[in-house]
Amino acid sequence: QVQLVESGGGLVQAGGSLRLSCAASGTSFTINVMGWYRQAPGKQRELVAYMTSSGTTNYADSWKDRFTVSRDNAKNMVYLQMNSLKPEDTAVYYCAAVISGRPYWGQGTQVTVSS
Repeated sequence: QVQLVESGGGLVQAGGSLRLSCAASGTSFTINVMGWYRQAPGKQRELVAYMTSSGTTNYADSWKDRFTVSRDNAKNMVYLQMNSLKPEDTAVYYCAAVISGRPYWGQGTQVTVSS
C-alpha cells in the first residue's frame, strides 16, 4: 500500500529554517501531485504548497514568500524548504499525494517555532 513518511520537523527559533522531506513508497504509478498541508492547534488543515509531476507549483499566499516546495520524481520525494520561520508557523505539517486520482496522507511532522 502507499505510504508517505515525513521527516525533518522539530524545534527552531524564530528566523531559522527547516527542510521537511517526504518519501512515498508502495506505488509504481506516477504521483501526479505531491505537497504539504499544515494544521495549527485549534485550526483546520490547510494547504501550504504543492508541485505536480510536470513541475507546476502552487502556494498558499501566506507562505509563498518564505517557503519553497520541490520534488525528486525519480525518488518519489517532495521537500518543503521553510525559511524565516515565525511562531505562527508552528503546526503539524502533513505530506500529501494524489496517485491515480486518490489522495494519500502522511502521519505528519511537528514544527515548533519559538519566539
